[in-house]
Amino acid sequence: MAVVVDVMRAYTVAAWAFARGAERVVLAESLEDALAQKARHPDWVTLKDGPPAPGFDLVNSPALLRNTDLSGRTVVQKTTAGTVGALAVKDAPLVLCASFVVAEATAGLLRERAPREVTFVVTGGSGRAEEDLACAEYIAGRAGGDAVNAGPYLRRAAASRSAAELTQGVREGSSPEDVALCLELDRFPFAMAATVEGSLMVLRQVTPTDSPSA
Repeated sequence: MAVVVDVMRAYTVAAWAFARGAERVVLAESLEDALAQKARHPDWVTLKDGPPAPGFDLVNSPALLRNTDLSGRTVVQKTTAGTVGALAVKDAPLVLCASFVVAEATAGLLRERAPREVTFVVTGGSGRAEEDLACAEYIAGRAGGDAVNAGPYLRRAAASRSAAELTQGVREGSSPEDVALCLELDRFPFAMAATVEGSLMVLRQVTPTDSPSA
């Protein structure tokens, strides 16, 4: 089983997309692939890292997406790190995509499935992003049933290079509000599982049975 972590911002954005009504999120292999999907399915919603661009409806920002009505829509997402990480492990028996906003639901699903081995894929910063490492370590602790204090992990993420860049507006297609939204622990009660459906890698929400809202 693989858990692909991208806190700032791919899998915070994906979670918000589901919260805003999206039916599924297609993880695109490239910008060209995303645009090709849009050409074949004009009603699909495309989003990417960086500034707005022709053919893309949204940017990879939870603050800029959270008021968008995505009811029943398919979202096509292409990001620099998060989607790449998920596609790299698409042959794993189960791929979960995670961030702090779905941390407890992800840990709950791991407890339910009780896999013999879990590989955490840290996507940001070529596998060294502090916010992703912190999130992975927190989820791993909760998956093991430990009573983990989230505070130190959230503080590590808040002090990360990615957080500083978002706060300072260094990254195009972002909002300073993104950091706070990315650090909303357990904002949503669902986990997100990616599976191969035909030729597509598709992310869908799944709620563990031990979730408080299940």
